[in-house]
Amino acid sequence: MFEFIRTHQRLMQIFLALLIVPSFVLVGISSYQGRGGADDSVATVDGQPITRQEWEAAQRKQMDQYRQMMGPQFDPKMLETPEAKQAILDNLVAERSIGREIAKTHMTISDAALQKTILGIPSFRKADGSFDKDAYLAVLQSQGMSPQMFEARMRQDMAVQQLAGSVQATAFVPRSVTTRLSDINDQEREVEELMFPVADYASKVNVTPEMVKAYYDKHPEQFQVPEQAKAEYIVFDAAAVESQVSVSDAEVADFYNKNKQRFGTEEKRAASHILIATKKGASKAEMDAAKAKAEQVLAEVKKNPNEFARIAKKESQDPGSAELGGDLGTVEKGAFVKPVEDAIYALKEGQVSDLVQSEFGYHIIKLTSLKPAAQKTLEDAKPEIVAELKKQKMSKKYSELADIFTNTVYEQADSLKPAADKLGLKIETVSGLTRKPNPALGRAPYNNEKFLTALFSVDSIKNKRNTEAVEVAPSTLIAGHVVEFKPAAKRPLSEVEAQIRQVVTQEEEMRLAKQAGEARMAAAKASGDATGFSAPKVVSRTKEPGINRVAAMAVIKADVSKLPTYVGVEVPGQGYGVYRISKVSQAAQPDQARRKQEAEQIAQVLGQAEMYGYIEALKHKAKAKVTAKAADLGAKNEAE
Repeated sequence: MFEFIRTHQRLMQIFLALLIVPSFVLVGISSYQGRGGADDSVATVDGQPITRQEWEAAQRKQMDQYRQMMGPQFDPKMLETPEAKQAILDNLVAERSIGREIAKTHMTISDAALQKTILGIPSFRKADGSFDKDAYLAVLQSQGMSPQMFEARMRQDMAVQQLAGSVQATAFVPRSVTTRLSDINDQEREVEELMFPVADYASKVNVTPEMVKAYYDKHPEQFQVPEQAKAEYIVFDAAAVESQVSVSDAEVADFYNKNKQRFGTEEKRAASHILIATKKGASKAEMDAAKAKAEQVLAEVKKNPNEFARIAKKESQDPGSAELGGDLGTVEKGAFVKPVEDAIYALKEGQVSDLVQSEFGYHIIKLTSLKPAAQKTLEDAKPEIVAELKKQKMSKKYSELADIFTNTVYEQADSLKPAADKLGLKIETVSGLTRKPNPALGRAPYNNEKFLTALFSVDSIKNKRNTEAVEVAPSTLIAGHVVEFKPAAKRPLSEVEAQIRQVVTQEEEMRLAKQAGEARMAAAKASGDATGFSAPKVVSRTKEPGINRVAAMAVIKADVSKLPTYVGVEVPGQGYGVYRISKVSQAAQPDQARRKQEAEQIAQVLGQAEMYGYIEALKHKAKAKVTAKAADLGAKNEAE
């Protein structure tokens, strides 16, 4: 159990993430509002539909997440199975049920908790540990979110995690249980080995032609050669379009003149401040005291201008920026009250203001950076403009040429040459294609399941017609033509006879070794004679065994209620081993750190089980109902 948990931690983490992942991760908070009509619903929760569009969006989002998480090792096919699609739908139902519970129980996350969490995100912090507002806004912009949207999603995420943590914390594992399991894990068994090597029986094996034929007839699946095709194919993609698209200097100049603002950058100012706050309606004495305090701080800043951040953390009474050393980030017009804004725009880089009074109190402002406005020249902007105009033209041209590609391979179906000539494509040839993709061929366009289905259709094989144009990747079409087809066949006996003889020989050697080993084991059980066995070796679940792993597993599983006990094991590639277990004991010095980790792992597994049960209860409470199956989604897509 512990070994499985240790070696499958990533799998278990992914399982838990799928189980309780916040809804916004997959489909966005707007999903709770039930987009789409009920006629297209695939499930309902609390009377609100989950639409087919939401289901499809969730699959795309899940695919993007796995692609980011697994990188080049990601295989899209892992999420294209009916089971994976159904799991995502079930997950949507679970998420909606959790969201309903959070809303109905009015679970909230305080502003302070939200701020602390956002400030703690590493990608939003500068090298010195202060908050990087520019990086924060840039990340949100790249994801098409405003700060308000991001904060709403963070609140939802934190609420779900808070709920999950509370439920999982209810799982209780008695210490006696964890101790007992760890004791089993630390158990050591002394074992003596007696091996009967297969090599000792090689001279006694005589494989006859009848034995070879019998094996051949009994295992026909081992000698099947799948149907194969040799095919010609052409690929139409963005590269085929690019050569047919150009952008003139006049077009570049016209675009530049109409979009000059895009190639200019406005002045950017970043500032920090220290606030000595005053209350609304404060008395003259309170105002005088605040001003005196501000003047005292200003004097310290003037004396040590490079210590502004340290002084701000110590003295500033602005809770939003004090922890950040007074950092206000990049300043935008209208973001601050007028006296503060006027002061920021009056300062030079690195300069510190005198006291600035506003309705909030007295401010000491430092302009931390200043980037003047700038305008790219036409020459500097040209590569960017050319790329954009080319992209626009290619998008339009691709649609136009894709229609030509599709129509030509269909209408002139006896050959790929007409389509290749029209579009300047090269006809390629590939051999050894089968109905199912070959992992060794990777992501080659002709190794795509949809294309292979089309290539092995009756029309393609028997009538020698082109396949339809098949989209195997975004903006990538392929069409093929079968040149040669070989139906599935069984390899003749003469071709595989040597291979079978070798297998049968090995089986016979193992049979004789096992026969001898079992006879010796029976004799040892009867007499207790340990002659011939090796010196004792210790086998346990936590240490590298001194015997073959397959044998060690059998020794660990053996019933040791009565000792000595014997176990016989076929050891692959070696022979038949007889193992005499003579002693069972506990490790002299158990690894306490590992035992603690094991107790935590047990608690984690039980906590996940509690969470699963809780979600099932929420689904029942919300009268959740799934009305579609993954197979329905595939049928719908094909119909469309």
